[in-house]
Amino acid sequence: MAANNENISKEDIVSKYMEEVLEKGQKPKSVYHFAKENDFEEAEFYHYFGTLEGLEKEIFRMFFTNTVDLLHKNEEYQQYDMKNKMLSFYFTFFEVLTANRSYVVEVLKISRNPIKNLTQLTLLRESFKDYVAEILTDDYRLEQEKLQQFQEKAIKESAWVQLMLTLKFWIDDASPAFEKTDIFIEKSVNASFELMNVAPLNHLIDLGKFLFKEKVYSRQ
Repeated sequence: MAANNENISKEDIVSKYMEEVLEKGQKPKSVYHFAKENDFEEAEFYHYFGTLEGLEKEIFRMFFTNTVDLLHKNEEYQQYDMKNKMLSFYFTFFEVLTANRSYVVEVLKISRNPIKNLTQLTLLRESFKDYVAEILTDDYRLEQEKLQQFQEKAIKESAWVQLMLTLKFWIDDASPAFEKTDIFIEKSVNASFELMNVAPLNHLIDLGKFLFKEKVYSRQ
C-alpha cells in the first residue's frame, strides 16, 4: 500500500487512533488494519510504537506530560508548597482529561475486564509516581533516614490510589462543568495532606527510642 501521508508524526497517529476508537466504538483489530484504514504505512506506526497497547499507554502518559508542561509555564507554580503543587496538578490534569473526555471514558469502559482497562495506565502510573517523588518536600519526610525510603514508597502508592479514585469520581460525575469533581479534588487532597503530617509520628518515634533506651539501660 502506498501511503498518502509522508512523515506522519507521533501526534498524528495518536489523533487518528483516538478518532477511530470514538467513531467505531471499538479498538482497531491490528496495526495493519489501523494503518490501512488511515492511509499510512504500517512501518510508520512502528517508528513510534511497538504495539497498539503501547500506543494506548502512551496516550495517557501524553496527557500527563501535557499537564506538567502547562504547570511549568506558570511562573508561580515553582514557588508553591507540595500541597498546592498537587492541587495544581489535579485541576490541570482533569482539565486535560475533560478536553479528551469522550476518548477517556470510552477506552476505560470498553472492556468488561477492569484490570485490562487499567493496564493502559501503567505509563501514567510510573510518570505520576516520579512526579510525587519530585515534589515531595522535607516537611513530609520522616527524620529517620532508615524509614524515609519506605515512607516515600507508601506516599507514592497512596497518591496513585487517590488519583484513581478521583478518576473514577470524574467519570461518574454528571454535574455541570464537573464542579463536583473540583470539590472532591480539594477535599481529598487536603485530607491526604492532613494524614501525611509527620510531626506526630516523629514524636512517637522519638518516644519509642527514649523508652527503648530507658529499658536497656535500666537493666544494666
